[in-house]
Amino acid sequence: MRTELSSEFDSFIRERQLPETFHELIDNYYLPLAVWLEKKRQPGCALVVGICGGQGSGKSTLTEFLRSVWLRMGLRSVGFSLDDLYLTKAEREQLARQIHPLLKTRGVPGTHDVQLGLKTIDALLAADAGSDIALPLFDKSTDDRAPCSEWPHHRGTVDILLLEGWCVGAKPWRNADVPINSLEKNEDPDGTWRNYINRQLAGSYRELFERLDLLLMLKVPDMESVLEWRRLQERKLRERTGGGMDDRALVRFVQHYERITRNLLAEMPARADCVFELGRDHRICGMRLNS
Repeated sequence: MRTELSSEFDSFIRERQLPETFHELIDNYYLPLAVWLEKKRQPGCALVVGICGGQGSGKSTLTEFLRSVWLRMGLRSVGFSLDDLYLTKAEREQLARQIHPLLKTRGVPGTHDVQLGLKTIDALLAADAGSDIALPLFDKSTDDRAPCSEWPHHRGTVDILLLEGWCVGAKPWRNADVPINSLEKNEDPDGTWRNYINRQLAGSYRELFERLDLLLMLKVPDMESVLEWRRLQERKLRERTGGGMDDRALVRFVQHYERITRNLLAEMPARADCVFELGRDHRICGMRLNS
């Protein structure tokens, strides 16, 4: 198969301006993963796969690669991001007024339209040859959901469905009483925000993640790497556009996601079906299958 797809892999790397070392990633990890997942399918049933990975971990690139390989294998796949399920700007502003101001910032559990996600997944799982299903789309440039007229569509049946996101598969934590960073200490002193997030993980998000047949984790080295990778991204943004967050704003922003990220790093590797270990250079340095 590697020989048959060689030119396609070259195009994939070139179009996305990926380094030539990506060929090693394909040979050692991504292509074997595509074959392994295909073999996990049950006849007549769509396989639902979750991909959990922090910002900069490569989950979007992995999703695109898997789908391109499966297309050549004759499989029909769909991929969408948890990011595309964000509540509208107006809905998040209402949450900020009614529950806690920090809920205006998208990203944490509680800021997604989980019912929209469930409805979309269920429609894709029930799809037949004549189905035409709209896939949610969020426009980060406007911080709002894109008009329905702009949503992409999937037509026909589905063999494999991919749901990717930074907290896909996350579980609630046991103790949210003690703040773990300055954001929680200064802006959520009584725990209203973080306890609301925890209730969402124990409720509707649990139902959403129970739709997954398999869970993959792109495991970042540590929380410090998440901050450093985002810092690098902001630096590139400033060089390109003159915009982006300064370091103080960046640290505050990342702290929104610190509690869940630390919890994921502590407990998900033991239960995820496949774990890719990432080094500080963003490259995969190991893989483990738990199923």
